[in-house]
Amino acid sequence: MEEDKIVSSAMNIIISAGDARLYVTEALNGISEGNYNLAADKLKLAQEKITEAHAVQTDMIQGEARGEGIGYSLLFSHAQDTLMTINSELNLAKQLYKVFESLEKRIVRLEKGE
Repeated sequence: MEEDKIVSSAMNIIISAGDARLYVTEALNGISEGNYNLAADKLKLAQEKITEAHAVQTDMIQGEARGEGIGYSLLFSHAQDTLMTINSELNLAKQLYKVFESLEKRIVRLEKGE
């Protein structure tokens, strides 16, 4: 496989995953401020970026399965590590969103005396 394709794919993964991390951070900031609409929007954007990065990774893996071996690439390994780390952060942020939104709703009901 061409070195250029490996580098290009790795960089696409890193950039998309990095964008996702920024959106996850913005979502967590929204959660901490009680702005759940903002948080939901940012989590959606983060998921879109993770999906983009994952599609590039999947394409590379399928290519290797077809016999288009890429050999070892430190940059591609870093890209995969970045993708999986940020995917985990996104999953955690989604769970935190659910927890804090649920708590917020309970607090509002309690304050209303319901």
